[in-house]
Amino acid sequence: MSHPHPELKRPPRLPRKGLRVVALGGLGEVGRNMTVFEHDGKLLIVDCGVLFPEEHQPGVDVILPDFEWIRDRLDDVVAVVLTHGHEDHIGGVPYLLRERADIPLVGSRLTLALIKEKLKEHRIQPVLVEVKEGETRSYAPFDLEFVAVNHSIPDALAVAIRTFAGMVLHTGDFKMDQFPLDRRITDLRAFARLGEEGVDLFLTDSTNAEVPGFTTSERELLPAIEQVFRTAPRRVIVSSFASHVHRIQQVLDAAHAHGRKVAFVGRSMVRNMGVAQDLGYLTVPPGLIVPLDQLEKLPPHKAALVCTGSQGEPLAALSRMASREHKIRIGEGDTILMASSVIPGNENAISNVINGLTRWGANVVHKGNAKVHVSGHASAGELVYCYNVVQPRNVMPVHGEYRHLRANADLAISTGMDPANVVLAEDGVVVDLVDGKASVVGKVRCGNVYVDAQTVGGVTEATLKDRRTLAEEGVVTVLAIVDADTGELADPPDFLVRGFEHAPDAFDPAVKVIERTLARAAAEGIGDSQQLEQMLGRDIGRWSHKTFRRSPLIIPLVIDA
Repeated sequence: MSHPHPELKRPPRLPRKGLRVVALGGLGEVGRNMTVFEHDGKLLIVDCGVLFPEEHQPGVDVILPDFEWIRDRLDDVVAVVLTHGHEDHIGGVPYLLRERADIPLVGSRLTLALIKEKLKEHRIQPVLVEVKEGETRSYAPFDLEFVAVNHSIPDALAVAIRTFAGMVLHTGDFKMDQFPLDRRITDLRAFARLGEEGVDLFLTDSTNAEVPGFTTSERELLPAIEQVFRTAPRRVIVSSFASHVHRIQQVLDAAHAHGRKVAFVGRSMVRNMGVAQDLGYLTVPPGLIVPLDQLEKLPPHKAALVCTGSQGEPLAALSRMASREHKIRIGEGDTILMASSVIPGNENAISNVINGLTRWGANVVHKGNAKVHVSGHASAGELVYCYNVVQPRNVMPVHGEYRHLRANADLAISTGMDPANVVLAEDGVVVDLVDGKASVVGKVRCGNVYVDAQTVGGVTEATLKDRRTLAEEGVVTVLAIVDADTGELADPPDFLVRGFEHAPDAFDPAVKVIERTLARAAAEGIGDSQQLEQMLGRDIGRWSHKTFRRSPLIIPLVIDA
């Protein structure tokens, strides 16, 4: 099994008949999936998603894949294939199209409808190419064939990419639900047919590779959802991902069966469900959905709400209800149904929201105490099944943290794959398929690109370090007026202290530190205020750590008298 090595260099030139595969996101993390294929001087991109920030990334809205490696080659991009409409696969598209707006976006009907709505907000008119399973499209030198796969959003596709270097099969996100609500199952017959033709490189979804057995069918949630609607004494408030059409369909059916009206809450939920309903992916009984103000006039046992925020995101509807900042007031007897998974790293935030809702008297039903969620990803049994059906020459696990990728690689080997043909890569690692063999040949620069309100890429790791310091240690601004001739203090310095709780005169002893630093600077002939500020920042920082065991952010300002 080939592992990515930290000492990898820039890749060599791609051999003429070779195919290069570089993931710019989605390997080593769950999110911002983006894979670039290079062949014969052209580039094909599969997916372009976002990753949501964690607690140690304060102030960041979303994290994008790093486009640096392809930035000066955007004219060589023939198309972007979007496997399905989840944010971690389409959320980065607006930022890519800002750099070249006419790249064709290829995807299924629902996927394109969701990205089109998203691009309206960015005022971008995209070039959309609608495809469905069984269809082929050619973007020379790539011939594409689309295959139906089942996932937690309708209309998901796998894509087979044929080139002179061989055929790649990319599953996108998928599972093998045998009883999906839309009766559209993962097309194993197509997988088998492609396997017969010869799949040279198989890129497979690793998210659930550590989970044994088979993923439960979506239909098996119906009894638990049904029970909530049957027994809830007052309102039912359901939280779900804003794109989980199948789950919301089951909720609407249960509400209708028990005589409740439903209102959608939250911009993304209203937008996505409107799109799904218009296109016929969501079947809504007439009169079931009403505006929120109308719903509020109904008796509580006749009302249900569907909102986002099941991940404990601070701005999402459910967390605002828990903290009493939402117009919907949670009260005794309300039932909250959290019908979604836990994104790794969000456990604490979700736990806080559950506690907050419970405090107001709500009964919270979640995957920990009821069967109200199944995954959208193939478990180990399904992945092994696929390896046996496709019998690929090489395998490259994608979509998942490193442990998921490793577990998926082990599954491939367990079906008889030669470990030498199983490639473990991370973001930026370059994998070349040459003469039927896939191998790691180098690495390209590939970091996190942070979106912070209007700025893209302006926030760096250093900015985040400063923000964490501000949050944990506080900030001290030191104002020193220095006599330009003598290099000594003209007045006693001022200390402006924030988020660093000590006595008002706590920094008085630091005056001596400043005097010593200025004397050293004068002796060395340093009079430049910028250099003085650097020296002061360092020396006061050291003194603060020695005195208080704290390292606040020190901002020295030197003014010539």
